[in-house]
Amino acid sequence: MAKILLVEDNEMNRDMLSRRLERKGHEILIAVDGEQGVTLAGSEHPDLILMDMSLPVIDGWEATRRLKARSDTQTIPVIALTAHAMAGDRDKCLEAGCDDYDTKPIDLARLLSKIEALLSNKIQTMTNC
Repeated sequence: MAKILLVEDNEMNRDMLSRRLERKGHEILIAVDGEQGVTLAGSEHPDLILMDMSLPVIDGWEATRRLKARSDTQTIPVIALTAHAMAGDRDKCLEAGCDDYDTKPIDLARLLSKIEALLSNKIQTMTNC
């Protein structure tokens, strides 16, 4: 399946989500803050990034902006994960460069459908080049 970078500072969220995604056959990389996420994305080139937006060191918005500004990571799809579900929060995530947005608590079926859609879109884009 896919190599997914999970950037999440909450240990319980990290553990729950990584175990569930691994059971679906995905390889999971873990970063606990935005800076580590940017570094790991550059060295490991995951197929997709799940980005918590409320992170220490640099937040998810800034981490995503940095990833999308780099030629080696700009095409990696990023799904924002956030407890912020206020009007405008989705737009703020998309403006930062996220490709999609999902709210916490995570609905695994909904998140998996977003992951699959972005991964299949990435594969189609690569085969069209």
